Amino acid sequence: MSAPKNFPRPGRKVTDAERAAMLRVDQAGEFGATRIYAGQLAVLGDRHPHARVIAGMAAQEERHRKIFDAMITRRGVRPTALQPVWDMAGFALGAVTAAIGPNAAMACTAAIETEIDRHYAEQLDALAGDDPELAATITDFQAEEVEHRDTAIAHGAEQAPAYPLLSGVIRLGCRAAIALSKRI
Repeated sequence: MSAPKNFPRPGRKVTDAERAAMLRVDQAGEFGATRIYAGQLAVLGDRHPHARVIAGMAAQEERHRKIFDAMITRRGVRPTALQPVWDMAGFALGAVTAAIGPNAAMACTAAIETEIDRHYAEQLDALAGDDPELAATITDFQAEEVEHRDTAIAHGAEQAPAYPLLSGVIRLGCRAAIALSKRI
């Protein structure tokens, strides 16, 4: 398997620009996740049986976002200019999947977290111990994202209507958002 084009090859020191792109996309992703969960909760409400699970995952994503916000500020990294787009798109994705049904909301979470797990693994490979603070943060958050994916699957993600198609489209959109946020 070859290294992704957008990250350095393992064994090569990560440049400041590559590290900034990592932080930019990670902060944007965590912000987008908070908006997805906000959209889901807006549709499902706080009385739905899945609401407590979604709210718990949303709280973890909010913690992730705050930590990346602080890291971006402290390191002088420019956030993505696409944040207003991710604000609306994230909320819309959450609301639409929740409107399809609670299993579709969980399918959305499972799809997103599958891509984020892959994305964080690529970043950790690229860092290869180069930035211990960033690597430790990513490692911590990656474990929680995998937990979110597993929780979503346990709560019916795979029973969503047209699950393979829904999951594939959301994963593709997630990969596109990652690529755009690295640059813009």
